[in-house]
Amino acid sequence: MLSDYLPVLMQVLAATGFAVSMLVLSVLFGKIGRRGGVRDDPYECGMLPIGEGAPRFSVKFYLVAMLFVIFDIEVVFMYPWAVQFKELIVTNSMVLLSMAAFVGVLGVAYLYVLKKGALNWKA
Repeated sequence: MLSDYLPVLMQVLAATGFAVSMLVLSVLFGKIGRRGGVRDDPYECGMLPIGEGAPRFSVKFYLVAMLFVIFDIEVVFMYPWAVQFKELIVTNSMVLLSMAAFVGVLGVAYLYVLKKGALNWKA
């Protein structure tokens, strides 16, 4: 029984060994390539860089982006169901109820997000 897991164990050991060896090599050889002075300054088309590199954005932008990705992925899960709905409803009538439960959970999550004010820009 344990012999069945030997390839998985070897894969984990190989991946761990590779990761550790790359980290050690980067520490050893990384200090050789370091430069100082003018070479490490950022280059801005011949102009001296003045000010900060990137403007700061509110966390709300990132929060809305993450919520969009989460709800968008849930819609991706609905697409194959919608394509096969006619064939699925013939074989099993619970298909509609299971998707209704899924949409209900999404609706509760959406209401929670609205109640917490995650989509309110002024708060």
